[in-house]
Amino acid sequence: MAIRYKVTLTEEERAELEGILKKGKHTSLEFRNACILLNSDESTAGKKYSNEDIAQMLHITTKTVERLRQRFVEDGYDACLGRKPYPEVVNIKADGDFEAHLIALSCSEAPEGYARWSLRLLADKMVELKYVENVSHETIRQTLKKTKSNRGGFKGG
Repeated sequence: MAIRYKVTLTEEERAELEGILKKGKHTSLEFRNACILLNSDESTAGKKYSNEDIAQMLHITTKTVERLRQRFVEDGYDACLGRKPYPEVVNIKADGDFEAHLIALSCSEAPEGYARWSLRLLADKMVELKYVENVSHETIRQTLKKTKSNRGGFKGG
């Protein structure tokens, strides 16, 4: 059985949401979220609709309604009007020194038994040479793509 999140708005919250619907410059996301919260309100002032009814009225999925209700219950009213903040990328491994060593390594002769460097081989060698503690082949791919390093031969066309 799915967890059901109960939305109960205060009079002030309800008035603010109704204000968003009636006037002012608001993003479509704020407008949509205000509609969802007002129609999900289970307080005495609210006329509660089911997730399916709200989704059908707004032409969205029921999952969108459920996620907003969950965010209201877990994070509070203020977190529901705007976009959910994306987590910040922290501890970037591919700095200039790393890129220089990676490009030099990728341009060097491939290890014995290999015709050329693979992304995983490059990642393993960068760790082995202690340029980084650990690195994924995806970081290697993104770094080589960003630096426009072409490890293949020229293909005329």
